[in-house]
Amino acid sequence: MQILTGRRALGAVVVLTSAALLTACSAGSSSGGASAGRTDVVVGLTGEPTNLDFTTTSGSAIPQLLMNNVYEGLVTIDQEGEVQPQLAEKWEINGDRTVYTFTLHDGVTFSDGSPFTADDVVASIDRVQDDWTLSLKSKMDVVESAEAVSDTEVAVTLTHPSNAWLFDMGTSVGAMFPDDLSVDLATEAVGTGPYTVEEVATGEHITLAAREDYWGETPAITDVTVRYFADANAQANAVRAGDIDMAYNMQAPDLLAGLEQDQDLQVIDGTSTGEVLLALNNARPPFDDLNVRRAIMYAIDREAVLDTAWAGHGELIGSMVPPTDPYYQDLTGAYPYDPDRARELLAEAGAEDLSITFDVPTRPYAEAVAQVVVSQLAEVGVDAKIVPAEFPAVWLDKVFTEHDYEMSVILHTEARDMLTVFGDPDYYIGYDNPELGQVAEKADEGSPDQYVAGMQEVSRMIVDDAASDPLFLFPNTVVADAALSGIAANATTESMDLTGLRWSDR
Repeated sequence: MQILTGRRALGAVVVLTSAALLTACSAGSSSGGASAGRTDVVVGLTGEPTNLDFTTTSGSAIPQLLMNNVYEGLVTIDQEGEVQPQLAEKWEINGDRTVYTFTLHDGVTFSDGSPFTADDVVASIDRVQDDWTLSLKSKMDVVESAEAVSDTEVAVTLTHPSNAWLFDMGTSVGAMFPDDLSVDLATEAVGTGPYTVEEVATGEHITLAAREDYWGETPAITDVTVRYFADANAQANAVRAGDIDMAYNMQAPDLLAGLEQDQDLQVIDGTSTGEVLLALNNARPPFDDLNVRRAIMYAIDREAVLDTAWAGHGELIGSMVPPTDPYYQDLTGAYPYDPDRARELLAEAGAEDLSITFDVPTRPYAEAVAQVVVSQLAEVGVDAKIVPAEFPAVWLDKVFTEHDYEMSVILHTEARDMLTVFGDPDYYIGYDNPELGQVAEKADEGSPDQYVAGMQEVSRMIVDDAASDPLFLFPNTVVADAALSGIAANATTESMDLTGLRWSDR
């Protein structure tokens, strides 16, 4: 999630310095010149990781940078949202769908030089269950045991058949780590991927370097500098000026029209799994009242939010399920814009003069959305007071960890995260519906058709309870030098996959 979210050889410590910034800046866009033969690229982002450890640090910024580039899993999720082999060259599933036997690629090594074996797979799965501190660890609850059959074969036994588990193994919870991991993951990364983390200059950039001993195909781009911008307009202006080669997940929609007319640039609107969620704290007043929550739903004109705050880029979805998920259904009509109905529900709840605190993270999309939402709520008599929350530090602590808020807005980017957000009453949303878990568990154990039907029922339950309001599906907008190809524009997981990038003549 943008609740937030962010390999290298064991001996190469991540350096917290800004010494290479000038070098990084000079490696920017070709600005229309010949680019073939270049092996470096500069990428611009707006969400900087607080560290390199996505096993204990919430958010998408860390896995966005590291997954597929530095860390790999047994499987990966392709641009169409389908499961594909990665470290596992193949797998078999037994008759009752409870045992997965993976055959691993031979000759794979971690960036510290140690071999990747089935023991590492077992340790990585166990580590999620025992050591991870994030709610995402629940995706591994279905695993009963993992056993190394040989160095290149591992058997994973589930407590029951699961339609979701293999897909989840293609996300950050499926990342593979060395069995004898002894480094501080906050500052060092040891993975099997094609890149290592060479340098971290806090507040400025992170550099990646291609591994000469990578087990797979060596990427065409050998040196990657990821620059972080606090301001989305600065990111957009940097790609226009040629200071960076690619602005990934660009968040300045008002500047897109001008960028689209630049012959030296390409603009790609990819899809994503990121839902912009108007989060309501179900565990405390006033949003422990169903009528108040439903009133908020009717008070919001989501199309106006999308058009005003994000220039129409994105998609209305009506639930925490993007169209790329197999159980997507169109629920956008569940709460049509109806201010009169909102006022009626507030009156029934005795909340005609409602005043709420609106904790808004300092992110471009959140600040833009908040202004529209506040204006619309005012029309039905709700006084929402914006309280800026520095992101990630303040927002993560106050809202996500301490649950000390009434209403907020945040971008959830993890794939298939509906149950993560609404399936745990201790999660920051505070939604508690025991029936939901029963329906979800039955769906996960059922046939593929039963899985789809069951998860659609779960989605309808959440929407009917107005647990929170998914305002729209966030676009993954990429603006890049026209000579840069191999851009993975669809964010089907948290990962920003850089491995296919290459330069070509124009």
